[in-house]
Amino acid sequence: MNYLIIAFQVIVGISILNVWLLQAKKPTKWRGGNATTIIEEFEAYGLSATLCYTIGFIKVTLAILLIAGIWYPMFTQPAALGLAALLSGSILMHIKIKDPLLKSFPAALFLVMCLFIAFV
Repeated sequence: MNYLIIAFQVIVGISILNVWLLQAKKPTKWRGGNATTIIEEFEAYGLSATLCYTIGFIKVTLAILLIAGIWYPMFTQPAALGLAALLSGSILMHIKIKDPLLKSFPAALFLVMCLFIAFV
């Protein structure tokens, strides 16, 4: 079971870092509305660029802590729960703007993984 949790920590952590650091200015099929960048996605949700940078900083920090939790377990549960809360918000934003459910899939998958990490 430990190996599965570690795998989830790596998958979620690297994926969040990828989205916020490498893919932020690139279009993906998962972006809300018709957005091509992460800033445009937040605008589609009716949220400011300042909030985008704030959420991005928090998500990147929690993703790093989630990965660090492999070696420092005290970080694991708080990081997983923090990401779970933010991922829940992501899903709600997709619902708010009536995106197809498929666009919420990555957030929903990572939410389930974070909850598994936090409580198993």
